[in-house]
Amino acid sequence: MTSPADLTIHEAAMLLDEGALTSVALTEAVLERILTMDSAVHAYLTLTPETALEQAAQADVVRASGESLPLLGIPLALKDNLSTRGIPTSCGSRILEGYVPPFDATVVRRLKSAGAVLLGKTNLDEFAMGSSTENSAFFPTRNPWCLERVPGGSSGGSAAAVAAGEALAALGSDTGGSVRQPAAFCGLVGLRPTYGRCSRYGLVAFASSLDQVGLLARDVSDAALLLSVIAGYDARDSTSLPQASFDGAAIPRRNDLRGLRVGVLADYEGVGVQPAVKQAVLAAVATLADLGAELLDVQLPHSEFAFAVYYLIAPAEASANLARFDGLRYGYCAEAGTLEELYRRTRGEGFGTEVKRRLMLGTYALRAGYYEAYYIKAQQARTLIRQDFEAAFAQVDIIVGPTSPVTAFRLGERVADPLQMYLADIFTLPQALAGLPALSLPCGFDEQGLPIGLQLTAPALEEACLSQVAYAYEQATSWHTRRPNLI
Repeated sequence: MTSPADLTIHEAAMLLDEGALTSVALTEAVLERILTMDSAVHAYLTLTPETALEQAAQADVVRASGESLPLLGIPLALKDNLSTRGIPTSCGSRILEGYVPPFDATVVRRLKSAGAVLLGKTNLDEFAMGSSTENSAFFPTRNPWCLERVPGGSSGGSAAAVAAGEALAALGSDTGGSVRQPAAFCGLVGLRPTYGRCSRYGLVAFASSLDQVGLLARDVSDAALLLSVIAGYDARDSTSLPQASFDGAAIPRRNDLRGLRVGVLADYEGVGVQPAVKQAVLAAVATLADLGAELLDVQLPHSEFAFAVYYLIAPAEASANLARFDGLRYGYCAEAGTLEELYRRTRGEGFGTEVKRRLMLGTYALRAGYYEAYYIKAQQARTLIRQDFEAAFAQVDIIVGPTSPVTAFRLGERVADPLQMYLADIFTLPQALAGLPALSLPCGFDEQGLPIGLQLTAPALEEACLSQVAYAYEQATSWHTRRPNLI
């Protein structure tokens, strides 16, 4: 018999509304799964079981009163770079170990207002800098599909929690692919919304022009529901869009794609795409054609520079954002005799290797004499990447391609080779640089039984189109229904 922990949000909501399940029972089932599995998966950094059960009991009272809320009594997880009042927020770093924020991030407040039950905070690559969740200062997270492999990153803890049934869905963040790539590795739907669609207030900054709160769910309907809750304008975020609200329930469900023009990326052959990934993506494209979509080849000629552009802009912004962690106001503080020694030792001992690497890259790119040669040039190339997408979307409604060139790699396999680690995000960087919405959903498995992700990209604020195409594909296939064998 299927455990309640393996339900989708909409399946659980139906049972809750019918009275066949209580939120307390649902939350207890998820907490039992965490107790059973997380010693192997290591998805969570902080658990709040008592608070979760209190929220679940309150949800049952609210439901009995006849009140309806979008996520009433649904157990969810939060990536540990989202501020949570009264609950530690470490960003996976020693430098913030023990830090307890005095406020909730806007998206966290919106989840609470929607009646969600919050289970705790999930593991991540330190300050969201990584592609495998091996850069956490505390421990690596493992992929529920194969415990010897990574779940992706940086939102690997959130992805692993949902895949393992340790949450019905979870929030993450996506700077260069940190929601979509773990979704591909863990067989989930991962959505990066349009930049400015979801408030960044309370999301600890990595690269401010790229960071966006995203989500991980078990199917497209759940992803649309979650986005409906967390999206919307927020005056406390200067990059928040006035037209940011989203109503997933208002999107017409389509089982065919007649009249839709799908752009198929034809320029990803030379970046080490695993044969099984290529085959699965081509099969998915054929399914879209069977559903009535018109297929057109598209090219994004400047996307070949996305890798270099991202690894100039993101570290440069990180070097400015992480300057605030100095040991004087909050977080880790080293013992030192002088102020200069305090800064040096606090940051030297508090930050991990990958964070230091990126801070040095960013500081170098921003130095006088190098700023114009590197950072400004990267911003100019970023404009060309965005213009490529604009030209493509004049011809097509949506663009499809792989989410990642490979399936989940083994723990430790790429730790000593940063370049190979970074290349796992090669297909998710252009959308982030252009500020576009993109969604990864399951489209098959490789010969070792590891999930493969299909990435859909739409014009800005066209998450409705993403959801329609993804939903139609999902209804025509069964990849999203598979669950890892946790026994």
